[in-house]
Amino acid sequence: MTTQLLNTLFVQTQGAYLRLDHETLRIEAPDEDGEKELKLRIPLHHLGGVVVFGNVLLSPYLLGQCARDGREVVWCSRSGRFQGRLAGPVSGNVLLRRAQHLALSDPAITLELARQFVLGKVRGARTVLKRALREDTGDAATLEAAVGAHDEAIYRLRGADSVETVRGEEGQAAAVYFAVFHHLIGPIDFRFDGRNRRPPRDPVNAALSFVYTLVRGDCAAALESVGLDPQVGYLHVLRPGRPALALDLMEEFRAWWADRLVLTLINRKQLGLQHFEARPGGAVYLSETGRKEVLTAYQKRKQETVRHRLFKEAVPVGLLPFVQARLLARHLRGDLDAYPPFRAR
Repeated sequence: MTTQLLNTLFVQTQGAYLRLDHETLRIEAPDEDGEKELKLRIPLHHLGGVVVFGNVLLSPYLLGQCARDGREVVWCSRSGRFQGRLAGPVSGNVLLRRAQHLALSDPAITLELARQFVLGKVRGARTVLKRALREDTGDAATLEAAVGAHDEAIYRLRGADSVETVRGEEGQAAAVYFAVFHHLIGPIDFRFDGRNRRPPRDPVNAALSFVYTLVRGDCAAALESVGLDPQVGYLHVLRPGRPALALDLMEEFRAWWADRLVLTLINRKQLGLQHFEARPGGAVYLSETGRKEVLTAYQKRKQETVRHRLFKEAVPVGLLPFVQARLLARHLRGDLDAYPPFRAR
């Protein structure tokens, strides 16, 4: 299954081979008789990125051209878990990257940035819960208590005096949020007994993990586009290969963007249990058709527009990570007094 959404090509067809023919990308895959068959042909300059799932091969010439053009190639497992990506030569402003590293060495700046990322996350979760209250989708008293707990967390976060305290508040708020998350799910055949991952063990967690992967990829791309290093973060602990800053940035989008999308797909029955596969050992993943449903909805969501408190014009959802990355860069350069996390309405 091959899908082109906006300027990104998603290839899920197992055994597919992608190669470059002059300036055209050709996708070939075995037919029923095992013979190679042309499935799709796309001018390469139409594509801004390629995402492949599982057993999909790309020719060295295609990879080289993508690297030279700065076109991102992302590899995911067949179940949709991020595995790696190809990026072109490092670009960006070296002075900005130096400012990013210096900020990490300043405990006050690190604390304030971590606080703002978590405030964005907790406010987003509170927005999702308040919307559920308005739509009367669950036990009102339980949801009101959860909203109150988030209000208290926001109050305490303002006075947090260490990054460890900020992380603790984030963990407590997330525990409250996911303890009532099942109230937001309509269909009774979807159970949710708490957040689990690596691997996800139920369909709701499988869908959440998949969409989080998509959002994290968009945040990493946005940070790189403004010249920031996605691995140097302030809230998440630095580890080799870990995109700490991308994880920081996506916090403000988790509930409002990713969770809301999953809830919408399930509650509108666009996703059913038939879109998931159980694996040996208890893992549950989206099936190929399930991933297509989610990818299509995700790309449509990115085209919708929302109000941003700093701009008069509405902003496409897909550009929000880029807007926030630019605001973060301006703050690190000293052009903006404080980093303003995105606030969903």
